[in-house]
Parts: sequence; structure tokens; C-alpha cells
Amino acid sequence: MGQVLDLQTLRQIVARERARGRRVALANGCFDLLHVGHARYLEGSKREADILVVGINDDESVRSLKGPGRPVMDAADRAELVAAFRGVDYVVVFGGSTVAPLLDALRPEVHCKGTDYTSETVPEREVVRAYGGRTAIVGDPKDHATHDLISRIKGSRV
Repeated sequence: MGQVLDLQTLRQIVARERARGRRVALANGCFDLLHVGHARYLEGSKREADILVVGINDDESVRSLKGPGRPVMDAADRAELVAAFRGVDYVVVFGGSTVAPLLDALRPEVHCKGTDYTSETVPEREVVRAYGGRTAIVGDPKDHATHDLISRIKGSRV
């Protein structure tokens, strides 16, 4: 099981792992109501490096990105669930409208994004290029969405 850490502690661990010759990948997202697309995204991300760090959007940034009623689960719960995935080594919660500051702080060799992006449409691609990293598009086709799952739950008679 992965560990949920603060950024300062995670930076120290990443430096130690790099000193051992290990490569770091960073995946990020809201991870609100986990579904199979999340699992496949994380599995694909893990294949890109030795260590997988997952950045979880904090509650305020999820509200800003996804709208009213989101997140369904708070950041601490989402982080703990993501840390339980096989292959996830570390999880950190981050704020703001973009993952760019986290990328700049950790400088992972690989920044992993889902298939709803291309290498040219990843908003943080220039940040990653500037420090010499690369972007990898991973996971299955974007056929799964938390929004759709929420709609199905709201529409079902339980």
C-alpha cells in the first residue's frame, strides 16, 4: 500500500529514490468516486517508471474544476483510496488550478496523463519539457467518467 505524504516529506523521499537510480512518474487527478478508468490510468502510469507518485486535487480545486456538489469524497479519503491501489507508491494532495507547481517541485522523469489528452494538449507540457522530463499518455480510451457514474446513481432507484 502506498503512503499519503506532505510535499516536503515526499520531496526528500523522491531525492533518496533518485539517488538509488530509480525513475519517478507522476499521475494526477481528482479521483472522486473511483472507477475502472482510474485503475487503468494508474496501472499505465506505473509502467512508465520505478516509482509512482499520484497528485490528488484538494477539495477546493475539485469544486472549481468540477462544479457544485463535488467532490463527493474529501481529499483525505480520496488520497487513502488511491494509495491502496497496487503500484501506487506515494500520494500527495495539491491545491490550485494546475499541477504545474507540484511538477516543478518534484520534477518527475515522466508526467502521466489520461487518454483525454494528447502530448500537445497537456496543459503542463512546457513545465515538464523545461526541466527535461517527458509526458506519457496512458490508460484506456476515455469511456469512463465520474460525472456519468454520479448521473447513473442519481437516476437509479435504490
